[in-house]
Amino acid sequence: MTGRTIIVGGGPAGAAAACLLARAGRPVLLIERDAGPQHKICGEFVSVEARAGLAALGIDIARLGASPVDAVRLIHGRDAARSRLPFRGFGLSRRAMDEALLRKAAQLGATVMRGTAVRGVTPTGGGLAIETAGLGRIDADTLFLATGKHELRGVRRAPGHEPDGLIGFKMHFALCPAQRTALEGHVEIVLYEDGYAGLQMVEAGAANLCLLVRRDRFARAGGRWEDFLAGLRRECPHLDRRLEGAVALLEKPLSIARSPYGFVHRPGAADPPGLFRLGDQVGVIQPFAGDGMAIALHSARLAAETHLAGRPALEFHRRVRRDIGGRIRLASLLYAAGRTGRGRAVLVRASRLWPCALRLTAAGTRLPRSAWEA
Repeated sequence: MTGRTIIVGGGPAGAAAACLLARAGRPVLLIERDAGPQHKICGEFVSVEARAGLAALGIDIARLGASPVDAVRLIHGRDAARSRLPFRGFGLSRRAMDEALLRKAAQLGATVMRGTAVRGVTPTGGGLAIETAGLGRIDADTLFLATGKHELRGVRRAPGHEPDGLIGFKMHFALCPAQRTALEGHVEIVLYEDGYAGLQMVEAGAANLCLLVRRDRFARAGGRWEDFLAGLRRECPHLDRRLEGAVALLEKPLSIARSPYGFVHRPGAADPPGLFRLGDQVGVIQPFAGDGMAIALHSARLAAETHLAGRPALEFHRRVRRDIGGRIRLASLLYAAGRTGRGRAVLVRASRLWPCALRLTAAGTRLPRSAWEA
């Protein structure tokens, strides 16, 4: 099979790129490994920028049941700080968002091929050869790589940024009515030894608990989700209260390891000319910043505009690095500051004394307005 423009990955970045290219009248093939709707490990926070990016594609998240988020709580032990966000965010599951974007891409004319795994990519003299499971080789002049945090043989991230030993987990819960009411309108970030958790409402009355923990701590807990969560609830009274009487809505938690948080792609002459890296393939921000979806959508828009204008991928990578690099570095510094018990306590107490600090932090990790308006 031969195709000029191929997108690998049907998450927000890949599906958004497919929408934009198809809307411009370009033939595009999107390859997604999952055959049907799936939950993905994600904080599922939709910032004002991400909502605007989705709206520009014709996706109304309110119609998908997204839950409004107007404030943030930062919690450590029994200490807590609260501040209103400088914008209105939303909680929306990746399952709902990804399916809406894939449907929109197909409606606009993109060919969406589901249930097909890509094994690797090989640069050729005139483009890229994509090896698939079951379909063999597909040749492309241009490849939009949107595989999230997952590496793909032949186009792996450049060495030099090692994963930091964290394991991520996600579980949806049905909270008891009192705790659901207390959580509504908020995103809660719970700091604890060797990690942190985020909790917020998404659609259909579900609460998303997404957390990170160091691999060695998880091993000390016996390597079982149930044992680790029980220990975490004993350590974090606030989280224990939120989960009292809660019912797990997923058969088992989703998990991911070896994520290169803090990574920003550094473009160079060795990059294949027709390769555009999108979303987590171009930059991986700490989840608590809540800007991962906005970065994914922004990279898709910028890559599509660059490609449609006939400009090189190198130009896109340099531009997106300027747009997201400072935000990802700030998020990494904040995470580093909270890795010690004293650091966590200082962050929460300072945020309680100066609530504007939380608002400034939220604003500082957002994509700059100039990037969206360009």
